[in-house]
Amino acid sequence: MGRDAHFRVWRGDASGGDLQDYTVEVNEGEVVLDIIHRLQATQAGDLAVRWNCKAGKCGSCSAEINGRPRLLCMTRMSTFQPDETITVTPMRAFPVIRDLVTDVSFNYRKARQIPAFEPPPDLAPGDYRMQQVDVERSQEFRKCIECFLCQNVCHVTRDHEDNKTAFAGPRFLIRAAELDMHPLDARTDRAEFAREHQGIGLCNITKCCTEVCPEHIKITDNGIIPMKERVADRKYDPLVWLGSKLFRRNRD
Repeated sequence: MGRDAHFRVWRGDASGGDLQDYTVEVNEGEVVLDIIHRLQATQAGDLAVRWNCKAGKCGSCSAEINGRPRLLCMTRMSTFQPDETITVTPMRAFPVIRDLVTDVSFNYRKARQIPAFEPPPDLAPGDYRMQQVDVERSQEFRKCIECFLCQNVCHVTRDHEDNKTAFAGPRFLIRAAELDMHPLDARTDRAEFAREHQGIGLCNITKCCTEVCPEHIKITDNGIIPMKERVADRKYDPLVWLGSKLFRRNRD
């Protein structure tokens, strides 16, 4: 049988807004996105929300539920107490367009800055060969659905807007790590790029990005920390520094 639930939904646009209260019917097995759709159909026809697959695979319906970044379609109503007020707000780290829809174009700008996969020059298309054991480490990162919840929760940009120019965010740091681990990527400067252009040094590995990932990718432990270690080895290891000086002197 259905029951009534108390929702508080942020309504507004780039110029400002506020939370509005709604009482809406909830049926067994429903998720928060179902309730948002019912609100659109019955009480708030102009409520803006971004969604697509409703299966946790497109990453479109990202928002904050009771202050925690989540996918609306993967948050079951059964996880809340019957008398609990459920607050739904847009992702805080990105500019609001309207209601629950935010402008996430920052992420696409950061994606375009990453050098693309570069195959070995001596291999023709169709001749690429890899063993499963060679791709197991980086294969995890391919599960990313680009919901940008990790980008939203990362306090480096969430609490410091001016860091966005220098910091790519966890989604694109694991993209760099994935390419650095790829057995056929011919580029050797992925770690240097992460240091110089993606601001990996700003990440202080609080693991909040890992906690909100709906695909359960171990973003910090398996991606960012190993990349930070490679950056430190190549840039700050005194033996590596001495070796680079000696080899350069010999070449000269």
